[in-house]
Amino acid sequence: MEGEFDALVERCGRERVEVRVDSRLVRSGDIFVAVPGASQDGAQFIPAAVAAGAGVIVCCPGIPEEAAASEAGCQIIHHNDPREALWRLAEARWHSSKLPIRVLGITGTNGKTTCTYLLEHLFAQAGHIPGVLGTVSYRWPGHSEPAPLTTPDALSVHSMLSNMATAGVDVAVMEVSSHAIDQQRVYGVPFSGVIFTNLTQDHLDYHRDMESYFKVKARLFLELPKSDKAMAINADDAWGRRLLELCPQALSFGLQKTAFRRRHLWGELLSAGTEGCHLRMHFEKRQWELRSPLVGAFNASNLLAVQAVALEMGFDSSVFNALESFTGVCGRLERIDNDQGYNVFVDYAHTPDALENVLKALRSAGFKRIITVFGCGGNRDRTKRPLMGKAVAQWSDVAVLTSDNPRYEKPEAILEDVLPGLREARNVVVDVDRKQATIKALNMIGKNDALLIAGKGHEDYQIVNGAKHHYSDQETVREFFHCV
Repeated sequence: MEGEFDALVERCGRERVEVRVDSRLVRSGDIFVAVPGASQDGAQFIPAAVAAGAGVIVCCPGIPEEAAASEAGCQIIHHNDPREALWRLAEARWHSSKLPIRVLGITGTNGKTTCTYLLEHLFAQAGHIPGVLGTVSYRWPGHSEPAPLTTPDALSVHSMLSNMATAGVDVAVMEVSSHAIDQQRVYGVPFSGVIFTNLTQDHLDYHRDMESYFKVKARLFLELPKSDKAMAINADDAWGRRLLELCPQALSFGLQKTAFRRRHLWGELLSAGTEGCHLRMHFEKRQWELRSPLVGAFNASNLLAVQAVALEMGFDSSVFNALESFTGVCGRLERIDNDQGYNVFVDYAHTPDALENVLKALRSAGFKRIITVFGCGGNRDRTKRPLMGKAVAQWSDVAVLTSDNPRYEKPEAILEDVLPGLREARNVVVDVDRKQATIKALNMIGKNDALLIAGKGHEDYQIVNGAKHHYSDQETVREFFHCV
């Protein structure tokens, strides 16, 4: 069985045979891999793939559907782990390990998107041609498409890297989610560098507990090629310090001066206000400063992360002043300009830690009051709902609780789960209609206040009963102020 599959991998690379996981895309002679999914098993589509002309079916042993393939003269190759089979075939098909491109992966609960944008900006300013696979979009010169997943499937990852190389990209920056690592979507990718931003409670509906969540994230550093890749790990984070013990060769970074680490990039936060942050970096015997329009200590940490991995990849600190011209990411503490001078921000924060970080940043910036509009997603980790409420209660003057992608759950039931966390809140407004809730918040704001609309960030939709309905926090704010 193993020898037969290895021969198929070799043939796939030599002849560039197309690999499919969607039976609707199968054409004559293609390889169809029956991958088990969260809601559907690819094995049930084997008959459809055979009918479409598949030349080879790769599946687990003992699949009943394979009988139809055998009768049709289709070659059956068994593999105990179809996900592994998929990425090995994808790597061979697109020759990923031989592409003239450096790949950087960013993982962590929060900060991934901002780090990818910062790296994209830094590399472009340094004369490189970057490409990005991330939460907002998949993009490279001549191509951009909205991202349905933070990290795409294995076939898409390998084919997109190949397309980037064809377009002249010499460095690809990729957000790597824990789901993607666990489902082997990024296996076979020759990472030249990786960043660990932090780990806080999220996705426990999938990973069960924080220990399991951490172990999945650690695979990006411990198991995926290359063994000599550059590593930058956040020493301010407790889970980051655990990862540093497993990766002693990594460069640590942080806003705290870490005496026990020989190789540590320390960012001394000189100031953090409404206009951004001012950092002084200390690394080995060098010092340099950076003034960024990005607001908050968490963004200072993101700035450190990208500098750390760049240092490990051979960059000189003199190029980092290019980061001063980076103004921010859509939906990441994005200031919504209006001609009335009100301070309105839209942010993607949808975990307790992310909410706390962004609210702390606004609180330390000196606003008189903070009003927060937020909700919790449906069909996701329920245990974080009251914790999100608690974070908002602690750091806000007014909490406005509403809906945020209820999916298949009743919005009212989600709000009930959040309310226990808001017991200590100073002032609570509840409105299940997100647009109406936001308008109520906008009517409360004063000139010296800050309004944070959290949870959706760049998203321009609400998912209700499994269907996407157009909705944008930014559009609601601009309509309210009658600005374009």
